[in-house]
Amino acid sequence: MSTTYSYLEEIQLPGVGIFALITLTGDRAGKPATFSPESLNELGMFLRDVMARSAAGEFVGVGIIGQGRSFVAGADLTVMRDLTDPDAAREIAALGHAVFRILAEMTVPTFAFINGSAIGGGLEIALAADYRSVSAGANGIALPEAYLGLVPGWGGVYRLPRLIGPRNAVKVMIENALSSNKALGGRAAHDLGIADTIYDPADFLVQSLAWAGSIIANDRRVLQALAARRTEKAQVADVDWDAALRAGHAFLTARNATSTPAPSRVLELLERCRTLSQAEAAELEIQALTELILTPEFKASVYALLDLLQRRSKNPSGAPDPDLARPVRKVGVVGAGLMAGQLALLFARQLQIPVIMSDIDQGRVDKGVGYVHAEVNKLLSRKQISAEDATRVKALVTGSVSKDVFADSDFVIEAVFEELSVKKQVFAEVEAVVSEDCILATNTSSLSVTDMAAELRHPERVVGFHFFNPVAVMPLVEIVPAPQSSNIALATAFVLGKALRKTTVLTRDTTGFVVNRILLRLMGEVIQAFDQGTPADVADNALKPMGLPMTPFTLLAMIGIPVAQHVTQSLNAAFGDRFPVSANQQTLIDKGIKGIWAVDNDGHRSVTQSTLDALDFGTSPAASEELLERVQQALAEEIGLLLDEGVVAAAQDIDLCMIAGAGWPLHLGGITPYLDRSGASMRANGKPFHPTAR
Repeated sequence: MSTTYSYLEEIQLPGVGIFALITLTGDRAGKPATFSPESLNELGMFLRDVMARSAAGEFVGVGIIGQGRSFVAGADLTVMRDLTDPDAAREIAALGHAVFRILAEMTVPTFAFINGSAIGGGLEIALAADYRSVSAGANGIALPEAYLGLVPGWGGVYRLPRLIGPRNAVKVMIENALSSNKALGGRAAHDLGIADTIYDPADFLVQSLAWAGSIIANDRRVLQALAARRTEKAQVADVDWDAALRAGHAFLTARNATSTPAPSRVLELLERCRTLSQAEAAELEIQALTELILTPEFKASVYALLDLLQRRSKNPSGAPDPDLARPVRKVGVVGAGLMAGQLALLFARQLQIPVIMSDIDQGRVDKGVGYVHAEVNKLLSRKQISAEDATRVKALVTGSVSKDVFADSDFVIEAVFEELSVKKQVFAEVEAVVSEDCILATNTSSLSVTDMAAELRHPERVVGFHFFNPVAVMPLVEIVPAPQSSNIALATAFVLGKALRKTTVLTRDTTGFVVNRILLRLMGEVIQAFDQGTPADVADNALKPMGLPMTPFTLLAMIGIPVAQHVTQSLNAAFGDRFPVSANQQTLIDKGIKGIWAVDNDGHRSVTQSTLDALDFGTSPAASEELLERVQQALAEEIGLLLDEGVVAAAQDIDLCMIAGAGWPLHLGGITPYLDRSGASMRANGKPFHPTAR
């Protein structure tokens, strides 16, 4: 069945003539349009008819718009995932070009009115039009193909750099795609030059049609302004192709993104297409897309995106009836440090409700509130938020040294030092002032929620609500009930997580929950190998074939060695020698050394002699391949134990946690299918996590 329908509306533009407006919509109300072979063929026939009528003088211009808040959500990945025949893969790769070419070759001016998200092929059909407007309220404008194991193979690689310059094209197709699939908003797309003009959502179509009419009527003022803007964008963006490509390759190296073929293929196409015609470039794009559709990396990426990030995340296993949730109209944040400030900003910005922070002295409170205001100013300077919204968010976040200000809060979350006695004291003080209906949440990364709530008058109101750093970027929230947590508290947490636009996963109350337990097992194996005499370069780079977003030692420095050591000690106490506590790591802490690597002004890294002299090493170094296999087996063992203990409902929840909370690469298709494919599951547990490894 077609996943996209096309509707034609004939609109009289005053003083100009009849304008053909094509609306693309999904097959169900509220469902965005996507491109399957059937819907592309249908759209192609539709466009050919419009083209013939335009050539006959019936239409003076043609425009395309989406329905609701979406323009087009891209290709139908479920169809593409199931392709195994190269001829079928080539057919769908060529079909997109054939259909979009009809729009590009219309004999009248063509327009794309980008009213909402335009993803992948959705943005590529807009690029095929002569002119583009965008709604200021649009979000989700992106070419994410490199993230999914493909290339923007329906004209994107050719058209985008010629519109906004090669350096900006690398940012959109490589840097944004591989930065957690970052998308552009309407204002950013306009500023970058993807869209020629921008209008308010309230009257977007009316304004866009009027603008299209002025262009068709050859309004000199409009045409001159448009030409000046495009020239200006070309001058700003048309940097040297070689420099753009170098930047792209450097980004891939820094992100360890060369372990999957798609990102490098995008850069290869950019380089090869720079001097080609549209038709010549199209053939290269078709060839690349045909080959990549059939790769295991693409199929694994679609499993991770559709089955996990979209389907499973929308229906969290074990979540109570959302109707049980209590309304949250005011939030309290205990603490005013970095994590607390990130939480306060998130709650205020996403929920648009008052958020009050508290800490032990006014200086800390002022610093926490000041951090939120500074972050809002950064968003404003980047045009990621309007001046009006910036003023509103700042006004919503206040601070106090007294916990009495939490009296009318509906939800209070603590983000204080990771020490059980401190957190218990905080909860006791908060419970003394809040109403009986107020939910108490902890952002603990490893401590027992059960122990935290044990001495409260109403322990049933307490729930773990664990975010990941940086809060604005990482999608995951681990929701952790204690045995006494009520369904009301749990439902409130899940509903709140959804309102915050986070991916929520229910985990059992066990040390480290899911992500930290798996990450610390991984890091523990690498650090132990280093302590045993494995050279730093070998230890830190052994996992490169896994394509992780950063190396273990880089992650260690980002987390902070003291924090990692503290969590490891908690895991060691709970689970024993599977989580060894490194004496060398404690030495680094005692000597104030922030990381194993020292980086010079040129970006070169090394272990300083003073650091080496401070540490004690064994005489049992591991080879790179040996350490990789050792880590794989340790991960398979730990995940097997997590499932046996019932920490989560299924292996898919662990996959979702690692993608959303640790940046596990999409092209590996989840950590458990990866461990199945590597053979580690069988070696560690005697069975795979999935009957058929993806």
